[in-house]
Amino acid sequence: MVRTPLTPWERERGERLGALLRVARGGRSMVEVAAAAGLSAETLRKIETGRAPTPAFFTVAALAGTLGLSLDEVAVLATPPEPAEREGEREREGNGAAA
Repeated sequence: MVRTPLTPWERERGERLGALLRVARGGRSMVEVAAAAGLSAETLRKIETGRAPTPAFFTVAALAGTLGLSLDEVAVLATPPEPAEREGEREREGNGAAA
């Protein structure tokens, strides 16, 4: 089975998820958090570095629970604006700068 390449938006979403998890982990070690979530440290490392940008739902749920995050928070904070929204922002910024 051939896996469809990720879009730039999907890659960015994975990077944002990784950054969110790193911040939420704080001073706790990767090994400690991974073990508490029932994952390997390598799996958490891949998610945090963006090398696994589309982890399984239950993996994200386990990490969120371990880190005290709600899934709603994770969804909102890890999701970049859609490309169409970005274009609208650029147009507004351009109009605002010219005014």
